[in-house]
Parts: sequence; C-alpha cells; structure tokens
Amino acid sequence: MAFAMTMLSWSVIEYSQKYEAIGEYKHTRDLIKWGTDYLLLTFNSSASKIDKIYCQVGGSQNGSRQPDDHYCWQRPEDMDYPRPSRAVNAGSDLAGEMAAALAAASIIFRDDEVYSKKLVRGAETVYAFARDLGKRQPYSRGKPYIEPFYNSTGYYDEFIWGATWLYYATGNVNYIRWATEPGFSKHSKALYRISDLSVLSWDNKLPAAMLLLTRCRIFLNPGYPYEEMLHMYHNKTELNMCSYLQQFNVFNWTKGGMIQLSSGRPQPLQYVANTAFLASLFVDYLNATRVPGFQCGSKFIPLDVLRSFATSQINYILGDNPMKMSYVVGYGTKFPRHIHHRGASIPNDKRSYSCTGGWKWRDSPKPNPNNITGAMVGGPDRFDRFRDVRKNYNFTEPTLAGNAGLVAALSSLTSSGGIGIDKNRMFSAVPPLYPPSPPPPPAWKP
Repeated sequence: MAFAMTMLSWSVIEYSQKYEAIGEYKHTRDLIKWGTDYLLLTFNSSASKIDKIYCQVGGSQNGSRQPDDHYCWQRPEDMDYPRPSRAVNAGSDLAGEMAAALAAASIIFRDDEVYSKKLVRGAETVYAFARDLGKRQPYSRGKPYIEPFYNSTGYYDEFIWGATWLYYATGNVNYIRWATEPGFSKHSKALYRISDLSVLSWDNKLPAAMLLLTRCRIFLNPGYPYEEMLHMYHNKTELNMCSYLQQFNVFNWTKGGMIQLSSGRPQPLQYVANTAFLASLFVDYLNATRVPGFQCGSKFIPLDVLRSFATSQINYILGDNPMKMSYVVGYGTKFPRHIHHRGASIPNDKRSYSCTGGWKWRDSPKPNPNNITGAMVGGPDRFDRFRDVRKNYNFTEPTLAGNAGLVAALSSLTSSGGIGIDKNRMFSAVPPLYPPSPPPPPAWKP
C-alpha cells in the first residue's frame, strides 16, 4: 500500500496539470491522503524515535482451515472473524517505503502546511527506524502470516528510494548523501547487469530510485561530491531503458507484443504498467532539456522510439492484444467479468454471508454482479492467453500496487492538459546548492 501511495504521489507531482485538466486532481489528492492518513496511524508519527510499526491487519497461514482472509469469502462489511493486527520491531524494507510515501505526499500537500509538516516528520521518523543498525532486516522475516505473501528480497533499494524522496521533501543534504551512498548501491546491486533488477515493482525500487536521482542530475546538476554516483545512476537508467526495447533482446516478448518483465511468471501487467511509466517519464525528462535521445551502445535511440514502447504496452493492456480484451474492468466492451474480488463477486442483496457461505459466490461460474470499474487485473500468461475465472487469481486478481502504476503510466501518456512534466515542483524545498554570487562592486568613481 505504501508503494501504491508513492507511485500516485510521484505521478501527481510530475503531471498535476493533466490531473486538473480531466477533473481528477482533487480526487487523486483525496486518495493519497486516505493512504497516508492510514500509514501515519501505523506508528507513533509524532515521536522522533520509534521501536515498532503495525504492519498488517488480518492475514492467513498457508493451508489454514481457520476463518481468516484466505479461507473466508465475505464482503468487507460482513467479516466477522478475528483479524489481529501485527507489529514488527524491525523492518527496513517496509519502513523505507513508508518514508518514501509520506515524503512524496508531503510535496503534494505543501498548500496545507500543517499536514505537509506532519507527513515530513513521520517520514523522517520512519526512515530513521529503517536505518537503525540493530534492526536491519526485511519486515516479513520469520513472520508466518506475512512471509508467504509479501516477502521482500532486500531493503537497500528502499534506503536509496526513501532518502531521495526525503531530500526532495526537506532539502536536507544528509538525505542526498545517503541516496548517493556507494555502500547502498553496492548492497542493492544497483549497478549490476541483472535484468530482474531493472523491473520496477513493490519489491524492487531500484529503477525508479535511479530515475529519480537522474532527474536531480539532469535539472539541478549538483556536482561534487554527488556527481560520480549520479553519473553512474544516469548511465544505468539509460541501460534500463535500452533493455525495455525489443531490438536488444534483454527480455522475452509474447507473440502478441507484451514484454515479459516477470520471466513468464503470472500477474505480469503490474510490471508492464510500472515500466511504461518509467519509460514515458524518462522521455519527458529529456524533452524538458531538449535532448533528442540517448545511446544504447553504438546505437542512438530517438525519444519517440521509447515513447512508442510505453504506448504499445498500455495499448496492450487496454485491448490491443490477441484476446482483443481490455484488462481494465469497465473499459471497452470486452473485459474480465469474473474478477477475484470479494465485494465485486457477492450480490448487493441486503443479505449477510458467513465465512464459508460466500464460497458459493467465489465458485460461481456467473459473472460478478458488481463491476469493480477501473481495476486492472493480473493479466494474461506468456502465450497471451487469459482465463476469466474468479478462483484463478493469477489471471483475475486486481492489486492496489499494480493499479497505481497504471494510473501513473496513463497520466504520463495522456495529452490532456498539455504534454511534459512540471519541472520545478519536485524541487521546491531544495535550497540552492551553491552560495549565491556576491553583488557586483559599486561603480568606480575618481
């Protein structure tokens, strides 16, 4: 959820004029505030030092036959089984992402000084918790209710990501020092040629963090002592962009034209949407500085090639695919009708269904009685096939994180409100990096 809020905030900071043009700016701010209000309640956000974060409500254990979030199929308002909250005393990955979410949102809410400061204070507190030397471990480790579902592969990517957002939110140079800390880069393998690490997801923030720091280099050019790491991150960002292009054969592609960023594993569309956003955003960064393209080895790649990649992937999601099906519910005439979603699948018939009483709706072959309009599902398999079956969540499950990436990509690619980014809003808290030039001497008089 924290990652989803960061992605939404990032897209609003870059493209607020587009959200305003389609009448969605206030709505999106409300959505982000709903998420950040929740995050602020999960730890003591008024303290400067904390020793725990409430990280999950409910959950289940694999194979459990106890009433829990996997065993039961009920509408949220009908849930009647225990859903205990779970706290962790260490969790660098979770805390780093929460810091990013709160810091990014604080930039959007600058017009509400009290709330913006509350977000910044919370971000700084939770980032300090993430970096606490005695508590550095993934939040899921050894937690049977979390580990099978949300098991992060590391936390150094969140260290870089969270620090970058805190630098933009506060202007405090300590955060840009941490964001460009060579040790963080080394431990996260940020500069290695590992294709999986160039794919943005709720688990891997590296490509997004490096793009965000490339933004700093392109527009602020801070120079020494940050230039060396920023230059390497800029280079790696360009390599990431090269890897997304079919001509370089880094990733497999389906015959129908979808890039396989998750190595053929299920639920591919969240990765496709995130990557389309990064690619389109990078194009806008270069356009803003009138740079016409970038190098992939000896090949020069014009910006419209990368933008075409982003557009083609979002078009695939919206129906330009072999199934001729939109994977966004309610868009077009053919879209999934058996979404793996409790509220959508149970009719609004004024009756309450028990834990197992809802199974008949989960297992029903009938279409959902309620459309969860706007939700992007997990997506097709590596052969472009899609099975519209409610119990097969690999095809039909929507996720918060995946849909945030889709919203970001759509905001970047739409021309409503004009094209291009808001270059300066991101940096409004960042002070000048160099002392101002002294005033000229007074005119000489004999």
